[in-house]
Amino acid sequence: MSAELIHALEQLEKEKGINKELLIDAIEAALLSAYKKNFGTGQNVRINIDHDTGEVKVFALKKVTAVPQNEKTEISVESARKINVRAQENDVIEVEVTPRKFGRIAAQAAKQVVVQRIKEAERKLIYEEFYNKEGDIVSGLVQRYDKKNVIIDLGKTEAILLPTEQIPGEEYNFNDRIKVYVVEVKKTTKGPQIFVSRTHPGLVKRLFELEVPEIHDGIVEIKAISREPGSRTKIAVFSRDENVDPVGACVGHKGTRVQAVVDELRGEKIDIIKWSINPAEFISSSLSPAKVLRVDINEEEKSARVIVPDYQLSLAIGKEGQNARLAAKLTGWKIDIKSESQLRSEIENQFFSTGINNNYDQGLNV
Repeated sequence: MSAELIHALEQLEKEKGINKELLIDAIEAALLSAYKKNFGTGQNVRINIDHDTGEVKVFALKKVTAVPQNEKTEISVESARKINVRAQENDVIEVEVTPRKFGRIAAQAAKQVVVQRIKEAERKLIYEEFYNKEGDIVSGLVQRYDKKNVIIDLGKTEAILLPTEQIPGEEYNFNDRIKVYVVEVKKTTKGPQIFVSRTHPGLVKRLFELEVPEIHDGIVEIKAISREPGSRTKIAVFSRDENVDPVGACVGHKGTRVQAVVDELRGEKIDIIKWSINPAEFISSSLSPAKVLRVDINEEEKSARVIVPDYQLSLAIGKEGQNARLAAKLTGWKIDIKSESQLRSEIENQFFSTGINNNYDQGLNV
């Protein structure tokens, strides 16, 4: 141990933010353990490292007695006064017991402590960096599969893409660069664990923020998102500036902005809807690309009956009900879709039923 160690600790403090005094305390604790392991545990000892020179000394605490019985824990009055002329019987004094070869042990212990503390500091910095990125997107390279999990290299650390967060049918090949959404960062003894997603609606939102300056600047706001990962997504957008078309801003010139998001999601279809405070207008828009004739609102049940042309019925409902399902999730309303002919048939049946009942009632009154 030497002044070079102290200088190295000072450099670590500047570069890594690891407190020099805490490092010295940790080295002293490691040296105490090393001393007891190599030279016995019978003594009550203290390690001291000079904070300027780096010199290491070991001191044993001994009780001053007239007739010492145990030389490891006791010292005679005569010997004690050679160290401290004021030593009296029953006092406790420190006696230096630094072994000749303790310097090598000290250097090794110091190295282990420093390496460990550097690792801990780096883990802390990584944790804090990615903890602040929860709810944001990061870019990484696909490294390997661990069982069904996909491990993604983020540069300073790795992230875990669980099977439930993977887009159905999407392939993750070695060294593929992909963007992922940071769902959660956990602190563990082995360092931070970062869980990411490709299916989270937040991924779509963040991708649009990257591609659309108006969203990043707060002029255009994404009000709602409904998503079936790998298949289709609907987003509802609103403009705080009446001169800015929110849908046009998200689509971009010749569709370049929305296409960039679609490409990152590897072909997932995206419907961009204009949000409205009027439920009927919002629900009508949410069923795009289908054309809607009429929307009847039931405020109490928060449900809506939507009438579409006969030839638009299948488009409004979508394959396996997907379009209607996404629209309901986007708006938060229960949506019942009917064609014109279905509505006409219902009205005729009601009228016919009412007519029969009226005739029956009249017959009873005759």
